[in-house]
Amino acid sequence: MTIELSESEKAATLNRRLTVWLYRLVGIGLIAVGVHYWMRLIGIDSSSLGRFDLMPIWWRIAAPALAVLYPIAGIGLWMTAVWGAVVWVMIVIIEAVMHLGFPALFGPELLWLGIHLWGLSMLAVLRIIGWRERRQARGY
Repeated sequence: MTIELSESEKAATLNRRLTVWLYRLVGIGLIAVGVHYWMRLIGIDSSSLGRFDLMPIWWRIAAPALAVLYPIAGIGLWMTAVWGAVVWVMIVIIEAVMHLGFPALFGPELLWLGIHLWGLSMLAVLRIIGWRERRQARGY
């Protein structure tokens, strides 16, 4: 027995699948960046910042916060929880302040901020489409 879905149900299902895929892909990426921050903090990373005790004070403040927030956001997005996207937005705000507000200290990481903004804009587009589809289904 096959159940036929209406066009709006098919669109809603596609939108949900795309949102889950976006959440999961970004979640994996954020967990990887979080692991990178932890490697940097304990000295495994061979970057110019070195380990935590050799970092300048501004990185000593930012790196631990991001090392905690990135995996939390990644896990939340993997679970497709709304709070994962909220933590992701917090990360973007923190990094925007770091890299746009203090480029002499943290460096101007415009490409990284652009990747974040692209992902958040894709999420916003999917959310708006889903909201409009729900409104149409209710007959508004």
